[in-house]
Amino acid sequence: MKKRVLIAGLFHETHTFLEGTTGLRDFQITRGAELLRSEGDSSPLGGVLQLGREYGWEVLPAVDYRAQPSATVEDEVIERFWTDFLAQAEPHLSQPLDAFYFVLHGAMTSQGIQDVEGELLQRVRAIPALAQVPLFGVFDLHANFTPSMAALSDCLVGYRENPHTDAREAACVSARLLQRCLATQERPHQKVHISSIVWPPTGTATSNDPMKTLERMAREMESRPGIWSVSIIGGFAFADTQFTGVSLLVTGTDDLAMDECLQSLASKTYELRELGNVIDPPLTEVMQQVNVGSSGLTVLVEPSDNIGGGAPGDGTGLLRALVEHEISNSAVCIADPAAVKAAEAAGVGSRVILSIGGKGSRLDPGPVELEVEVVSLKDGRFELEDKNSHLASMCGDTFDMGRCAVVRRRVRQNADTPHTGECGYITLLLTSIKTPPFDLGQWRSQGIEPTQLSVICVKAAVAHRRAYDPIAARMLWVDTPGPCSSNLKTFPYKHLRRPIYPLDS
Repeated sequence: MKKRVLIAGLFHETHTFLEGTTGLRDFQITRGAELLRSEGDSSPLGGVLQLGREYGWEVLPAVDYRAQPSATVEDEVIERFWTDFLAQAEPHLSQPLDAFYFVLHGAMTSQGIQDVEGELLQRVRAIPALAQVPLFGVFDLHANFTPSMAALSDCLVGYRENPHTDAREAACVSARLLQRCLATQERPHQKVHISSIVWPPTGTATSNDPMKTLERMAREMESRPGIWSVSIIGGFAFADTQFTGVSLLVTGTDDLAMDECLQSLASKTYELRELGNVIDPPLTEVMQQVNVGSSGLTVLVEPSDNIGGGAPGDGTGLLRALVEHEISNSAVCIADPAAVKAAEAAGVGSRVILSIGGKGSRLDPGPVELEVEVVSLKDGRFELEDKNSHLASMCGDTFDMGRCAVVRRRVRQNADTPHTGECGYITLLLTSIKTPPFDLGQWRSQGIEPTQLSVICVKAAVAHRRAYDPIAARMLWVDTPGPCSSNLKTFPYKHLRRPIYPLDS
């Protein structure tokens, strides 16, 4: 007899220090059988659906809500999700269910609920038909994991890589463990350690310590008898909640082995804590290095306007630096629908003064007025070149930047700086929808070849590296005004547990 598995998804990384709110209008919502269209795509949901078919499950799709990282979620979204979930799940509850699979982010916060995932798991468990079934799922490495999430589920598996190249695979790992549970009737449970540490996103790359060592330890531990899964959770620092920060999750059936794993990981995490506290160098210092000039592509990384962390993607810090230092053959992407409309009104080939960026954060000095030439106007939907990127984990195989404009500003040639390709311009890709810079198709779809540039500015922290490491001669992180600064002492936490490193002694 086929195993009946109910599936739902809720994905949002909430930056509680941003102005405004995230409402229903910001979510991509699919209900019922519409979820099945994701089968086989590059998202975590696509992976679970594909494995479910291979295992012969009777997949019962409920509802899936997804939105880009952004400000605090309106309570209406949570209640509408729950209403949709009940409406879609109810027809399946008349017969016994074998399991529930939940695709999560793990760092969602609403106006009235700090721990949205924990709240919803509690509601799920209050439904008689779901109270005792195995509850498995997947979540982002940057979740702010809570005791409620651990207690109310059986096996949640976190991404193991940052950049998140394995989001789909992590979902499949959890699905395989669910199949093991269903086939053997052996049921695991979870134990979580909430540390006294919070790291900025720039400190959570898994190619560097501390995460590199912790992830290696976790994979070794998973080979031990009685240990099913070990997740190193970097946390999402830009959320003011009690449980924001680094945590460790062990799933298994052997309590003694699980306790030993947690103790060992907790000790190593504390030992390596300083390595995760990354502070980005000031703009003036970094631009001196850019002005020296060298061959190959220089990638300037702007974590303070990290779109993948919820920032608006219209910060002007690096744009101002490119203009001030007249960095030719350079490019930056700015999310600014108003500027796109103004460029479109002017038309391709025209010269126009645009008010660019600086509209999304009170920390930015404001828009930059530039006279530019309009090079092209296009729709912004593109197919991802890398189906294993973090962008793929968020949206599947395609992303839509909305209407786009490519404009350029002429700059004086700098004799000290070598150039390749067309020189003498700063190129701006203006998008109507902010786009995490995790896939080079973003540029190529608009007629810009990134490998032919001397300097590219990206609004990210770590997740861009899968796309840009192969083409960059050097990568320089820089501190600019913005809501995702790596200096966590600049954020006015009110709910975060204290004392905590590095905010306290």
